Amino acid sequence: MTNPAQDAAATGSTWPTILTWRAQSAPRMESVRVQLLGNRIKAAGRIIGGECEEHPAFSASYDLVTDENGVTRRLSLRTSLASRERQISISRDEEGYWMVEDGTTHTRSTFGGALDVDVVLSPFFNTLPIRRYGMQHDSEDIQVPVVYVHLPDLRVRAADLTYSSGPDGIHVLSPVSSSSITVDADGFILNYPGLAERI
Repeated sequence: MTNPAQDAAATGSTWPTILTWRAQSAPRMESVRVQLLGNRIKAAGRIIGGECEEHPAFSASYDLVTDENGVTRRLSLRTSLASRERQISISRDEEGYWMVEDGTTHTRSTFGGALDVDVVLSPFFNTLPIRRYGMQHDSEDIQVPVVYVHLPDLRVRAADLTYSSGPDGIHVLSPVSSSSITVDADGFILNYPGLAERI
């Protein structure tokens, strides 16, 4: 029996496409429609989680746009829980400053020189630095500052992720996990042990 994700990796993906991941140890899925134009990415996705020890039941949707170098330009995120709904907008200007707005507060920061946003519980957002640095093709050891967004409460802080890539995959060290992941030829996650696998 063949694996559709691996088949797509072997033959090359057709864009736009929809990528879907299933969490390995929690009742959660993520699905995203991705458009590529060179290094530019436009993505619209949704994460749905059932109640478990890790998180309450929630739904989150996002829209992401990068520039022609794969650097995040803007991200809008909306979450729904039984008790409330929240949304935030995160954007980066030409001077390298990020603006985080949630309807009541506005934060402006460089977030340590971050070029990417990373969303906890999402395998999709790891693709941003992987593609920009070409880690799916070359061996790299890189520390990546990010705007780190927690789900489902949408807390935002600065964080550093460390990526070490080689012939056996890419090792990722984040504030919440350490894992060796596999990606397809385009740099999109196939398997992130402990988080999710593509289906």
